[in-house]
Amino acid sequence: MSTPPLASGPQGPDALRPLLDTVLDALRDGGRARGGPLPAGGPEAVAERIADAVGDVLPDDGDPDALRTLVTALAAGAADPADPLCAGHLHGPPLAVATAADLAASVLNPSLDSWDQAPAASALEAMVTRALAHAIGLSDAVVTSGGTESNQLALLLAREALGGGVRLVCGANAHHSLPRAAWLLGLPDPVVVPAPNGTLDPAALHAALTHLPKPFVVAATAGTTDAGLIDPLPEIAGLCAAHGARLHIDAAYGGALAFSDRHRDKLAGLERAHTVTLDLHKLGWQPVAAGLLAIARPAELGVLHHRADYLNADDDTEAGYPDLLGRSLRTTRRPDILKIAVTLRTLGRSGLGALIDQVCARAREFAARIQEHPGFELYDRPNISTVLFRPAGATDDDIAGVRRKLLHDGRAVLGRARLDGRLWLKATLLNPHTRPDELALLLKLVEGTTPQ
Repeated sequence: MSTPPLASGPQGPDALRPLLDTVLDALRDGGRARGGPLPAGGPEAVAERIADAVGDVLPDDGDPDALRTLVTALAAGAADPADPLCAGHLHGPPLAVATAADLAASVLNPSLDSWDQAPAASALEAMVTRALAHAIGLSDAVVTSGGTESNQLALLLAREALGGGVRLVCGANAHHSLPRAAWLLGLPDPVVVPAPNGTLDPAALHAALTHLPKPFVVAATAGTTDAGLIDPLPEIAGLCAAHGARLHIDAAYGGALAFSDRHRDKLAGLERAHTVTLDLHKLGWQPVAAGLLAIARPAELGVLHHRADYLNADDDTEAGYPDLLGRSLRTTRRPDILKIAVTLRTLGRSGLGALIDQVCARAREFAARIQEHPGFELYDRPNISTVLFRPAGATDDDIAGVRRKLLHDGRAVLGRARLDGRLWLKATLLNPHTRPDELALLLKLVEGTTPQ
């Protein structure tokens, strides 16, 4: 067997070109075989089909058709976020231009743990992260793998700034990664504040902060994962200032509203946070992963400083070569900033804002359709692009069964959320190409699956 070609180097593009044709054909064929938003048959059937396609994972002799076979099988067994009936999660369809940029990142394969592995990528990351932080009123940002890492890093910075006894105070609506991060970091058990109607209650927060011993860090949410709700950020920021509390805002979902002239005001108060979580693989249409943590005081990143002579020797740093180890908890990091930079430059603020406006408008239209339908109950008007609804008269068991039936049959992906003590179906609309008739079909599918 001859030595396989490489993706980079002078011959890389010529080696890749026929393989890209193979991948694109396999994606098309797999999608056609799937024929809908996700594969039919449920977990066992999908696992069996994948096992049949893979065969021997590590055979004695290689299979030159493995790329076509496995990509076809993966596409046939995928949940396609670009399908209008795949609307269960904050799982967005990536933009073509961002995906193309991600291919370039894979080919070049920079590793952002030292300048000599990523000369241009390190400069690009520094420029773009600062610009994104400035867009929401903060000073700098670091790239993360998503909201979970961002929230963990935010609590780490709070612990180092305020001491190991710092207490996390968060709403009952906070993302599960926040109390988990407190546990991982050895912090005291979090204080969970009531969140009636899905948002943190400022009066309850005031009472908690009044009686708690300092120090504490308050975590607010701009875009909950269940209903897309935004906490009253200006009031929470005011309470934090009055009580001397540090403020972190988890805006993994809602932070991209900053690009929209129509919806930007919903983020009032974001600029008063010490740290803010952003996820552009949600309402930013990036391939996973594209997370960031924005920071008001960049000097706080100094606690991440670590010396490894083979990566950031003192004399290299003194000679002007950037020290990148203090920009992440990870060592090896791929240049996820490239796809973000390409998207920002290609679409601009107005282009991204238009996409956000489109999905938010579709959510409002879908909610209005539900509200007018006698067979359904709407939780509330959407705040971003998430709509909660349930068949009128259905039990929680009925609703859970409807969702699983649609998944098993491969007909639709809907999420689930429990609010006000009841179970709701969740449609998270992230596809700007979704049409009103496709949303009408989604309702008909639910209606046709609901027990009578």
